[in-house]
Amino acid sequence: MFCNRFEFVPTRRALLANTGLGIGMGALASLLSREADAAPTAVPVSPGLPNMPTFAPRAKRVICLFQSGGPSHLELFDDKPVLRERFNQDLPDSVRQGQRITGMVASQARLALQPSKFGFGRGGKCGTSLGDLLPHTRAIADDLCVIRSMHTEAINHDPAITFFQTGSQQPGRPSFGSWVDYGLGRMNENLPAFVVLISVNKDRAGQGLLARLWGSGFLPSRHQGVQFRAGGEPVLYLTDPPGVTRDRRRAMLDGLADLNHHHHATAGDPEIETRITQYELAYRMQASVPDLVDLRSEPRHVLDRYGPDVTRPGSFAYNCLLARRLTERGVRFIQLYHRDWDHHGGIHDQLPKMAADTDQPSAALVQDLKARGLLDETLVVWGGEFGRTPYAQGNANRDAYGRDHHGRAFSVWLAGGGVKAGITHGATDDFGFNVVEDGVHIHDLQATILHCLGIDHTKLTYRFQGRQYRLTDVHGEVVKAILA
Repeated sequence: MFCNRFEFVPTRRALLANTGLGIGMGALASLLSREADAAPTAVPVSPGLPNMPTFAPRAKRVICLFQSGGPSHLELFDDKPVLRERFNQDLPDSVRQGQRITGMVASQARLALQPSKFGFGRGGKCGTSLGDLLPHTRAIADDLCVIRSMHTEAINHDPAITFFQTGSQQPGRPSFGSWVDYGLGRMNENLPAFVVLISVNKDRAGQGLLARLWGSGFLPSRHQGVQFRAGGEPVLYLTDPPGVTRDRRRAMLDGLADLNHHHHATAGDPEIETRITQYELAYRMQASVPDLVDLRSEPRHVLDRYGPDVTRPGSFAYNCLLARRLTERGVRFIQLYHRDWDHHGGIHDQLPKMAADTDQPSAALVQDLKARGLLDETLVVWGGEFGRTPYAQGNANRDAYGRDHHGRAFSVWLAGGGVKAGITHGATDDFGFNVVEDGVHIHDLQATILHCLGIDHTKLTYRFQGRQYRLTDVHGEVVKAILA
């Protein structure tokens, strides 16, 4: 029996798949913008959706420096002298207003106010106040837009991180980078549109990060993020096994693509096309990634700018430099994760270490992009899933204290394409507990980032299970006050 001449009694699943084959094939061809009979080796750069961008973009790409665990805004971005004046006093009921707190402090007899042990100072011509733990970030204050009025409903790490990354506290939605890849497509045929880098800390690993945070959810799987590893080969199986030449690899992929095209013509499953596309991307990455991660071409003064850890694979500094190199090569969405900001105790000891890990490399990335003329078209975002409480977890102590999770108010900063430089936006009350001016919700931030990329967040949608979904769900307003 020949492979292309066979008969079978269709199952109900096969009948339904083949019944919709014509419609499915037409939709697939429209989405992929390619001829149905294209050769398996001719995989063009994905153009994204035909109506994207919806208007002229200010930024071509995003670098998200995500600080997993919840950095304390009260030590880093939002100075509150009242906390020093009212040290160890109870948080007023008029400030708390009955808002829920986590189970970790619910059993405490008191919610005693705890000032920061660390100082603040003003940076740049704009005079933005930033913590002493961030001297390098303070030095680039004139390039930053600091938002001090972020807020979220999530109070625990996993739902809060999932909310920041996917627009929903429930798992299963596409990640931010996947939405951008889906809408705008890929600019470099030799690299993914969405790359994920995770820092490896020197001392403690911090809480784990689940791969679904950069997953494609219900979008086609070709839009999921590609994680680069910290050790060994940056991508698994980057090197061909001994005895396998590039010609043999090419011949194998061509034969595999023929089989997959034949299967697709029978089953009509779009994921088969995704498989072909990803095999071809992987083949190209075997040539492009080794050059990407080879830092020998970087001048000494550039390496020094990022700090002493820049040559240690997996460090935050190394990943920041890699992000700049990915930016130069046209990667649209670069997601960095740095863990272990969850300081329920020992802020006096642990927070300086985390700040030292990230302060110089984050500032260097902005400076490096600016020096190369890339900052105007690259949006850099620095922040975590929530902030920390103004009251101590445990007994208030000026030398040893911790802070609990706090989603009602926290800070992030942005720099580059599409946002004003040298400004602060929004404000919290005297205790850093509630937003009192120009609040920015997670959905608002997501809508604003998409706006900088030229995308109307209400029009970037995908139909799934009978309804249209989007990153911002049914919420989100563009924060026009911070737009350049």
